Amino acid sequence: MKRALISVSDKTNLVDFAKGLTENGYEIVSTGGTKKALDEAGIKTISVEEVTNFPEILDGRVKTLNPYIHGGLLAKRNDPEHMTTLEKLNIKPIDLVCVNLYPFKQTIEKPDVTREEAIENIDIGGPSLLRAASKNYQDVTVVTDKADYDLVLKEIAENGNTTLETRAKLAAKVFRATAAYDAIIANYLTKQVGLEDPEKLTLTYDLKEKMRYGENSHQKAWLYEDAIPKRFSILQAHQLHGKKLSYNNIKDADEALRCIREFQDEPTVVAMKHMNPCGIGRGDSLEEAWDRAYEADSVSIFGGVIALNRKVDLATAEKMHKIFLEIIIAPGFDDDALEILEKKKNVRLLELDFDKENEPTRPEVVSVMGGILQQEQDTLVENTNDWKVVTKAQPTAAQLKTMMFALKAVKHTKSNAIVVANDERTLGVGAGQPNRIDSAKIAINHAGDAIDDRAVLSSDAFFPFNDCVEYAAKHGIKAIVQPGGSIRDKDSIEMADKYGVAMVFTGYRHFRH
Repeated sequence: MKRALISVSDKTNLVDFAKGLTENGYEIVSTGGTKKALDEAGIKTISVEEVTNFPEILDGRVKTLNPYIHGGLLAKRNDPEHMTTLEKLNIKPIDLVCVNLYPFKQTIEKPDVTREEAIENIDIGGPSLLRAASKNYQDVTVVTDKADYDLVLKEIAENGNTTLETRAKLAAKVFRATAAYDAIIANYLTKQVGLEDPEKLTLTYDLKEKMRYGENSHQKAWLYEDAIPKRFSILQAHQLHGKKLSYNNIKDADEALRCIREFQDEPTVVAMKHMNPCGIGRGDSLEEAWDRAYEADSVSIFGGVIALNRKVDLATAEKMHKIFLEIIIAPGFDDDALEILEKKKNVRLLELDFDKENEPTRPEVVSVMGGILQQEQDTLVENTNDWKVVTKAQPTAAQLKTMMFALKAVKHTKSNAIVVANDERTLGVGAGQPNRIDSAKIAINHAGDAIDDRAVLSSDAFFPFNDCVEYAAKHGIKAIVQPGGSIRDKDSIEMADKYGVAMVFTGYRHFRH
C-alpha cells in the first residue's frame, strides 16, 4: 500500500482529495487539525506520532521533523543502499505529500497583528516536507496547491501514479511557493528591524493575468501583483464594463491614479495620455472639473485615461460619453451615469476605493538590463510656507495657490517637464524633451492666448540657463515656481527681475523619468 502524508492549513476540498487517494490504495498519515477533519469525515488516518514513535512537542512546533518522515521522503527508490537502510530502520517510504503552509501572509495583513503572532505563523515543518518531497520528485508526488488535486487524482486513477512530468512540474511549483513564502517573511522581519538596504532584496509577486501582448503586439507580457496587495492600485479596481486592460492601459491608469491622488480637497479630473497628463481640471463640481480638463487639451484627450476623484454623475458622464476614452477610473458611478457610459462597448469603467488613497506607499521597482532600481515613491507634501521668494516681485496668495496646483501637475509629467496652469486647469504641458527650453516652448505655445495674469509656470527641476525665464516672461507668465539649485540661479533671478516676474524656489526637484 502506498503512503500519503497530508497536513494542510487550508482545508478546502481536503476531504474529497483524501477520499480519492484512499480509493486508489493510499494510506494516509496526518497530524493535528488535518487528521481531526479527516477522522470526522470517516477517512481512516495514521497519526504522525505512530510513524515517528515520538510525540508532538513545543506546542506543535516539532512534529514532522523526524528521520521516520524525512527518510521516507528522501530515499531514492532505485538506490539499493537507500532502500536497504529504510528496511533496516523500519522506515516506510512516503509516496505523496500534500502540504500547504501556515497562513503567514494572511496573518500580517491583519491590521493589529503583533510580531509575536506573526512569528508563530511561520511554518517550519511544512516547507521542510515540501522541499524534501520536491527534491525527490523522481519518486514522490508533492502537492501544495488545491488547484492541482483533480489532476493528481486523475493521473493516479488512470495510471496508478502521477507521471514524472507532472511530478517535476509540481516540484518546481513547490519551490516557487516556498521561495515566495520565505520572501514575505524576510520582507516582514526586515521591515520590523528597520533595515532599509538589506544585502539581499527578496521580492515576490503573484500572477494575476497573462496579457494578450505587451507594449507592442510582438512582445509577450504578464501582469503580476504584489503578494501583499495594495488597495489603492489599478490592480485592485473593480471593472464594471469594457474589455480587459492592456499593458499600456495599466501603465497609463497607474500614472493617472498617482496623479489624482495629489488632489483631494476639491473635485478634480486628470486626463492622462502616454504617461503624461494632457489636462488637469478642478472646479466646484465634477462636471466643471471635467470641462476644464477637456479644455486643457481637447485633441490629446481623445483616447485618454481619465481619473476622477468624485463619484461620476449623469452630467459629467454625458459629456465624457461624447468622445472616445480608453479608461475612466472613479470612486463610483451613479446608476444613470453608468447606464450612459456603458453604451460604448470599448470604454473600460473602473471603480476603486479612494478612501485608501492615503495608505502608506511602497518602494517602486524599475527594471534595467541585468538588475533593478528601487526607490521610495515621490510623495513629498510641500508647503508654500517653506518656499523661498527669490525675486523682487512677490507672489500673491492666489499665485501661490496656483503654483501648488501646477507643481502637483508637473510632478507627474515626464522630465524635462514644464507645466503652465491657472487656478482652474493646466493650460499647457511640455514633457520629455532633451532640453528644458523646448519643453517650456511646447507648454507655453500650447497655452497660447489662455495665458493671462493668473497663469503660472512650474518646472520639475532648476533652470540651467535663463532662457526659460525669458521665454516665459515674454509670453505673459507672471509667476514661476521651480526647485532652484543651479549654479546659474542668479542669471534666472536677474531675468525674472528684469521682467517683473515673481519666482519662488521650493528646494525640491521632481524628476519623473
